[in-house]
This record gives sequence, C-alpha cells and structure tokens, in this order.
Amino acid sequence: MLNQIKSLGPGLLYAGAAIGVSHLVQSTKAGAQYGYVLIIAILLAHIFKYPFFALGPRYANLTGESLVKGYAKMGKWAVFLLLILTVCTMFTVQAAVTIVTAGLVQKMTGTTLSAPVISLFLLSLCFLILQVGKFSILDNLMKVIMIILSISTVAAFVFSFGVDREVIPSAKAIFNITTNKDLSFLIAFVGWMPAPLDIAIWHSIWTLAKGKTTDSEFDFRIGFYGTAILGICFLVLGANTMYGSGISIESSAGGFASQLIDAFTSSLGQWSYWFILIAAFTTMFSTTLTCYDAIPRVMTHIGLELSFPIKSNTNSLWRIILGLGSLVILFFFVKNMRQMVTFATSISFLTAPALAFLSYRLVYKHHNKSNLWSKAEKWIALVGIVILLTLGLLHLMSLAK
Repeated sequence: MLNQIKSLGPGLLYAGAAIGVSHLVQSTKAGAQYGYVLIIAILLAHIFKYPFFALGPRYANLTGESLVKGYAKMGKWAVFLLLILTVCTMFTVQAAVTIVTAGLVQKMTGTTLSAPVISLFLLSLCFLILQVGKFSILDNLMKVIMIILSISTVAAFVFSFGVDREVIPSAKAIFNITTNKDLSFLIAFVGWMPAPLDIAIWHSIWTLAKGKTTDSEFDFRIGFYGTAILGICFLVLGANTMYGSGISIESSAGGFASQLIDAFTSSLGQWSYWFILIAAFTTMFSTTLTCYDAIPRVMTHIGLELSFPIKSNTNSLWRIILGLGSLVILFFFVKNMRQMVTFATSISFLTAPALAFLSYRLVYKHHNKSNLWSKAEKWIALVGIVILLTLGLLHLMSLAK
C-alpha cells in the first residue's frame, strides 16, 4: 500500500487538471440552476468517458510511448487530425481556466485590476514555475492541493444539507433536454465533465515523465473516482445553497467567485472563509498550471511526429505561444467569464468524437490483443462515441435554427 501511495502522481495531475472549471463553475452552476437532476449527467459522463481516460496511462505503461506516438502508427493523417483538434481547443481551454483563477484572485485580494490583466500575471507565474521546477514541482504540489480541496469540499457538502434559506417555488427550473437552452447547457457541462478527452493524451505524457510503474492503474483510479465524487459534491452544494433562491449566476469572473465562496461559507460558517478561498484558488491555479504544462508537451510530441522545422525541445516555445494566444482571446474577444467557459467547454465537446475515434481505432487496429480495454470497456467506448456524436449533432442543429 505504501508503494502505491508513493506511485501517485499522474493520476493526481489528471485530477488537478479535471477539478477546475468543470467542478467549481459548471457543477456548482448545474446544481444552482436545476437542482440534483444533473447528477445523472455526471455519472454517465464518467462511465462513457472512462475507457478513453484509462487508455492514456495504460498505453504509456504498456508501450513506453505517448498516445501521440500511438496515433502516429496509424498514419500521418491521425497526427494531423490531432494537431487540428488541439489547435482548435488549446487557447480556449487555457483562457477559460485562467480567467476563473483570475476571478478568485480578485475575490481574495480585492484588487481592481481586470481579469485579463490578472491572467497575464498568472500565466507569467506559471511559465516561471514550469521553467524552473519542471515536472517534479507539479508532482509534489498536487498531492497537497488535492488533500486540501477534498477535505474542504466534502465538509461543505455535508454541512450544506443544514443550510436554512428561503426557497421561491417559481425559481425552480426544470431541466428539459428538448429545449435549446437546456441542451446547450448540457453540452457545455458534459464537455469538461470530468475533463475534455484531450486529458488522456496529457496523462500518457505525464506517465512517461513520472516513469514506468506497476501501479499506474491504481494511480489513475484514485484521480478518476475522486473527480466523480467531488463533481457530485459541487453540484449538491450549488443545489443546496442556490437552487430555487432566485439568485442569478454572475457572468463576471470576480462575481462568480464571490458567489462560489459565499456558497461554501454559508454551509461551513464564516470561520471557513479564508480556508475555502485558498482551497478554491489553489484548485484553479493547479488547473491553470497543469494545462499550461500539458498542452505544450502535446504540441512538442506532435511536432516530433510531423517533423516540424524547429528544435525537438520546444516546450518553452509552445508555452509562450499558448500564453500569448490565450491572452489575445481574453483581452480582445471575451466579454465575461460565462461566455468564455461556455465557448471553451462546447468546443471541447464537439471535438470529443474525433479524439474518441482515434483512441478506439488505436486499440482495435493496432493493440487489439494487448488487453488495453476489456470487452465491456470496448462496448462502453463504442456507445460513448455514438452518444457524443448524437448530442453534438443535436447541438449543431439547434444552433442552425
């Protein structure tokens, strides 16, 4: 057991990247708007995305290669497709997690600086940390952050059932998937629940950085099941503190951060204010940091497979490109946090079927006899692809109306 605990690392990085916008923002918002009903969406998202997330560490541990290398064995077309999908999402992903973190900084410090300006400082800090500390600082920092987050979230979840508040019956919205508004919310919610499918590629690369271990499955499951439990906790917290209250969800990063922290403190008591604020900030900062670490690594691996005419060690270059692209979006194209988060999560959902197809084909065509997936997982993956495609097409049809 001690060796298993020591092996924890990539699974916690997975959790750190996943437990961010999808949990603090989207899950809380789901509970605040619709009550408990979307717990089923959290469970189904985890079930049908499970084979794809599990593939990352399994493939890396089995072959000593990243998923990018695996896709390359299917042909250059697969890496080109991955490149297109990554470029389509990388800047919006980084911008979304960074602006939410910026909102928590506004709440924590009371600064009058705008969220985009704070995002500039945050990304600069992340760049320095990753340039100096590399993978080891992520590996060690995440263990502390996840302990703080887990304890505070579960405690708030338990105490939220005793919150005494006024409920307005007319303010209780009923979720209806046949309406464009609710379908659009579901797409945005599930897009990053528990994380975008890209994270499987990130996980394979983190597993290689950590080093081969026989306990990678245990490490993955700790992170995966942890994201499911905390996702439900955040949704219930939002439902118990805001559903039916008539309170509208703030669209600004700072405004939502205030609502989020107030929801926690109303459950635990005013004494917990700074404890919760620091836990929320460290959670979102860890997401910002892990995304800023992972996306450049993926682009570097893609560059190696496609023989980009630049040096192979280009993590630093891609970090600069990622940071600048994200800041351009935040300074010039985004009016508020809600807009940024909805756009980023929706794009991730719409690109998910293509990523799922690449993984499914990799297992079936090239590693069908290596037990990367069980028979049940293969069927779950296939059904997951069908569901992702169906919901994505319904969403595009609703937008076209």
